[in-house]
Amino acid sequence: MPKTASPAPTVRSLAGPMASLGPLLRAWLPHQRWFAGKDRPVTDLRLLSMTELFPGCLHLLVHAEHAGVPTGHGTVPAPAGTSLPPPADCYQLLLGVRQQPIPRLHRAFIGRPVEGPLAGLAIYDALCDPRSARLLLERLRHPGTSGPLCFEADPSVLIPGSLVPRLLDAEQSNSSIVYGDEFILKVFRRVQPGVNPDLEVPWALARQDCARVPAPVAWFRTTEPEPATLGVLQPFLCDAADGWTLALRALATGDDFTAQAHQLGQATAEVHLALAGAFPTVGHREVARTAAAMTERLEAAAHSVPALRPYATRLRTAFAALASCDAGPPAQRVHGDLHLGQVLRAGREWFVIDFEGEPSRPLAERRLPESPVRDVAGMLRSFDYAARQRRPWRPEWARRCREAYCAGYASRAGWDPRKKHALLRAYETDRAVYEVLYEARHRPDWLAVPMAAIERLAVRGG
Repeated sequence: MPKTASPAPTVRSLAGPMASLGPLLRAWLPHQRWFAGKDRPVTDLRLLSMTELFPGCLHLLVHAEHAGVPTGHGTVPAPAGTSLPPPADCYQLLLGVRQQPIPRLHRAFIGRPVEGPLAGLAIYDALCDPRSARLLLERLRHPGTSGPLCFEADPSVLIPGSLVPRLLDAEQSNSSIVYGDEFILKVFRRVQPGVNPDLEVPWALARQDCARVPAPVAWFRTTEPEPATLGVLQPFLCDAADGWTLALRALATGDDFTAQAHQLGQATAEVHLALAGAFPTVGHREVARTAAAMTERLEAAAHSVPALRPYATRLRTAFAALASCDAGPPAQRVHGDLHLGQVLRAGREWFVIDFEGEPSRPLAERRLPESPVRDVAGMLRSFDYAARQRRPWRPEWARRCREAYCAGYASRAGWDPRKKHALLRAYETDRAVYEVLYEARHRPDWLAVPMAAIERLAVRGG
């Protein structure tokens, strides 16, 4: 069992901390990349827990409540089955508290409360502060508790002290800190009760000796208000490049990417085989139920994105065909959000990372067994995204990569995704619908990319 450290003092006794922080956070949160409710006004913030993690750093779990989904006629409740965030979300914040702002932390500055117990103090995002990042690593190096927070580690792994931290500034749904090019800490921003798959799955795969996935070496969680995973520390592949960067580089230089795509297909199949060994498979899930869920997501997305509506009738045929087709391979644990940005290439090897799944889906749903075709479809869509980043568009490049990836997958898995046409078309359509909704909400300039796939899937059926 991990050694228990002395609890850090908590600040629950502060009278009305949200009187100080509420106005600042309501203005600051909607501008953060990882905030899920950008298109709905924040109506209330409620403090779920607050702990003084160390002097000058407060750890908060904050419950955000929102109004309905904006429309041209006011707001309406989110339709059933939508992948929009639920009416309330829980966010993890680490806030630095100083007497005066520090110029080097100007980008992390949130503001000065005008009332309440923190009135007049400078509040900032502590993950941007190297001092706070170093102290957070020290908590992970010395397992124990701080109020409701529990810090745990794999005792077989030595985590050196004095590693220099740097916060990654890439757009993502969480915050990541690299320590000395040896470890990377992912801090989950949107927190849901239960074990996060990005801890659960890599830990289980490490027990399977799966070398394609970096194993967790330390993590922290909370016991209040409900048990939940808050962050995971893993080895950092410092010389690796992500698949998205490599694909765009190949497109820019006119290089072929089929060999890499073939090897990536093999790596994906190897991870799927390890997942099938680490977690129970459940046979074939009822395809009619899966088709109904896909149809429901389509209806919800079409409700929110008018551009999708003209294609909805023809897209439903993909899900109707799924309900009567061969169920394909048994359902099992999968990655859940696989694309070129979730794989790394170091030397000649591919590695798979970020098993959190689609952040917009409930955590319990992300942990359910699914067809491995879901991951295959996600990667095929990613090749299409890459091909459309430069003009003229390169559909032939994407087609060759898709073929090579499926061939590589088949060589390891023992079955070929291309021979499960109805299954693959349904999952690729479902993924494209998700992309339309995501881009409409977060990156409207990218909406044309998934809409091109929607047109292809609706008109030509694949």
